[in-house]
Amino acid sequence: MNTLKQAKVGETVKVVKLHGEGAVKRRIMDMGLTKGVEVYIRKVAPLGDPIEITVRGYELSIRKADADMIEIEA
Repeated sequence: MNTLKQAKVGETVKVVKLHGEGAVKRRIMDMGLTKGVEVYIRKVAPLGDPIEITVRGYELSIRKADADMIEIEA
């Protein structure tokens, strides 16, 4: 299983499934990260957290812990 946390800078990936429960999963979905959406990995902070992505035409920074809950395919 590949997660958004493992994606490399410059890749465009598709969200396959969201893991997590309740409020955490809801917050990820509210940010626009839903099944089937394409995500472009823009950059990763110097210490590795957070990850900056482009999703649905806007830029978003997410923590590694949240990125690890998002299953992707290349």
